[in-house]
Amino acid sequence: MTGSSRGIGRAVAARFAAAGDRVAVHHRDSAALAEELVAALPGRGHVVVRADLADAAAVRAMVDDAAHRLGGLDVLVNNAGAFGPTDPPHPVFGTDYDRWQAMWRDTFAVNLFGAANAAWAAAQHMRERGGRIVNVSSRGAFRGEPEQPAYGASKAALNAMAQSLAVALAPYGIAVACVAPGFVATDMTNEHLKAERGDAIRAQSPFGRVARPEEIASAVHWLASAEAEWASGTIIDLNGASYLRT
Repeated sequence: MTGSSRGIGRAVAARFAAAGDRVAVHHRDSAALAEELVAALPGRGHVVVRADLADAAAVRAMVDDAAHRLGGLDVLVNNAGAFGPTDPPHPVFGTDYDRWQAMWRDTFAVNLFGAANAAWAAAQHMRERGGRIVNVSSRGAFRGEPEQPAYGASKAALNAMAQSLAVALAPYGIAVACVAPGFVATDMTNEHLKAERGDAIRAQSPFGRVARPEEIASAVHWLASAEAEWASGTIIDLNGASYLRT
């Protein structure tokens, strides 16, 4: 699973390992965290893989490496994404044109193109055995992100890609779905959750809190299960009723 050395990805890796699965923990530049996680996961046979998701060749090599070292590939979780410090605000007014171009290019390179390339590479290994592809999207795909429009648009595109692949890959026994979290308490969102701004974010949900990574991980794990094949093409909202759509 991509981006699994920290945050939601770390919780997802732990959830799969706890169920007896062998996990490939992907990172870009956090090798120490990835190795620490693998050492702490229950079970044996977990591996660490590395790639810059903006590098198409590296993504394919990373997926192939994971499949080789795990003895096959049953599930891909596209979790890695640009957000927070890696996706600073870039509103239309207040962002110069060069910066505007760079934000859209860099955000889509990871959030959409990286996920699409990982899905293509994983599908090659799943074609004869079936499998699951689960994408971690965002409520921002639906409600809009005026301060970070490239992020919101990339997640909307990720949802559309997943639904296209759900139709294309179903004849091969490959189900594709998404989870769309709202705010989740991770190291990447800690700054947003401090002080008055944090109070306002928590108040967006009638539960008065944000999600725990383990809650997202449980939904991802279910979508990857044999029982969830009929959920292929779906997008599960995980935002504590902070944003409702029809």
